[in-house]
Amino acid sequence: MRFFSVSIAALAAVATGVLAEEVGIDITNSVDCPPPSRKSAKGDMIYVHYRGTLKDGGKEFDTSYKRGQPLGFVVGEGQVIKGWDDNLIGMCIGDKRTLTIPPAFGYGDRTMGPIPGGSTLIFETELMDIKGVHKPEPVAESASSAGESASSAGSVAGEKVTDAAESVAGEATGGVKEAIASKVGEAAEALKVTIADTDGDGQEHNEL
Repeated sequence: MRFFSVSIAALAAVATGVLAEEVGIDITNSVDCPPPSRKSAKGDMIYVHYRGTLKDGGKEFDTSYKRGQPLGFVVGEGQVIKGWDDNLIGMCIGDKRTLTIPPAFGYGDRTMGPIPGGSTLIFETELMDIKGVHKPEPVAESASSAGESASSAGSVAGEKVTDAAESVAGEATGGVKEAIASKVGEAAEALKVTIADTDGDGQEHNEL
């Protein structure tokens, strides 16, 4: 009976140690990925940008950003450290996570290049792509929003014409016909430019 109770205590201590060594996950950017896009799953070929630093001292030991090429691997299949393998699943393309990886889920007591044995690692990760999965599209400006922009621009143009007309009326009392023609011409040009600018902006937003 005593042996049994000691074994239970030992198992409890081990369990407590494991819980204390869990990977910390901080979601720093989250995006939507509605169908036909989806989140990463075990067995996917994914491409990840990352920056790795030591928790102790904050020294950077590796980064894919400087190489300009994300790391590609099959997630959940043991091709990378366990702290990555278990915690880069369930991400949309564009999601960012900062992983705090204790030795048990990293390199353990082994020294790996600039990483001393027993190190806790901080990885800033960004999911760039999932092979064969549609990338989420940027949200385009809605037609109603574009219409509101055009309406607003038209209102501004109308105000310019009204201001010009009032100015013309003031000068017309002096009998200066040339001023009338000049002011009307300026108002017409202002209206053309404003509408042209509005059309350009609307076209640009519709292509996003």
